Amino acid sequence: MSSRIPPLLEPYLALPPEASLVLLTSVLGASTNWLVLRFLHSAFVGSEASSDIRSEDESKVLLVSFMRDLAFWKENARRMGLDLDKLAAKKRFAFVDGLSGLFLPRQQKASSAKVASNILTNLVLQNVSHEIINVAKTLRDSEGGVQVLLVVDQLDLLLAAGGDAVGAVSVGEMLMGLREEVYSTIVSLSADLPLVSSHQTPLEADHAAFLLSTAHQADFTMNLRLLDSGTARDVSGVLRITIGDGTLEDNRDIRKRIEEKELLYFVGGDGGVKVFERGQ
Repeated sequence: MSSRIPPLLEPYLALPPEASLVLLTSVLGASTNWLVLRFLHSAFVGSEASSDIRSEDESKVLLVSFMRDLAFWKENARRMGLDLDKLAAKKRFAFVDGLSGLFLPRQQKASSAKVASNILTNLVLQNVSHEIINVAKTLRDSEGGVQVLLVVDQLDLLLAAGGDAVGAVSVGEMLMGLREEVYSTIVSLSADLPLVSSHQTPLEADHAAFLLSTAHQADFTMNLRLLDSGTARDVSGVLRITIGDGTLEDNRDIRKRIEEKELLYFVGGDGGVKVFERGQ
C-alpha cells in the first residue's frame, strides 16, 4: 500500500466489510479530516494497486460533507496524489455538498455551486436522505464496480441546525436507510466533552444519544483527542481504536485484521501524517 498511508493504520483503512459501519470521532483541535482523506486514498489507490481486483470490484466513494465544501476536499486530496475530478469522470467518486446550500451566505453559494452539482438546499431529513440515496444509486449503477463506500462528514451538524424537527432518533433512522443503499459506511461525529457530558439542553441530549447509538452500532471506532498533558511540538493528538460490541459478539471477519490500540499521531504542515506508538 502507498507510503501515504501510515503503516500502523493500513489494517484499519482497508475497505470495510459489507454492511459495516465505521465511526470517526473528533474534538476541537483534533479534526478527522486527515483520517477521511486517508480512507479515500485507501479506497482508490489501494484497489488500483492490487492486481487481483477486477474492474467490476473496484470500490467507489460517495462523500457527503456538512462541514467542508468540495474545494477543500479536492485541494487536500491533491496533496495525496488523488484527482477527485478524474475519479468523478471515471464514475468512481461523487460528492454531496451539505454545506454551501444550507449554511453559507447567499453571496457564497454561487461560487460553490460551480464546484459541486449535488447541493443540499433543504434541511428536511426526508429531502436530505432522498438526495443522497439518488446520488448513491447513480454511482452504484454506473460503469464499473458496485461497491459504494459512503463517507458522511459531520452528520451531527444536522442536529445542531435542524431545530426541534430533527432529533437523534430521526437522524439515526436516516443513517440506517442510507446504509441499506451502499456497501459500507464511514461517519464522522463530534465528541467534545460539553456535547456528550451535559444534558441540560435538548441539543446536548440529542447529540449524546446519537453519538452513543452510533458508537454501539459501529464495527469499530477511531477516536481522536488532544494529549491529556497539553500540546506538544511533535504530537498532534491521540488516536484510540476500539472494536464495537456487535463485532465482539458475532466474531466477524473484521476482528481478524484489526485490534484495539491507542496511538499518537502528528499532522505536518504539508498534510503529511505520522502515526506511532507511545515511546517511539
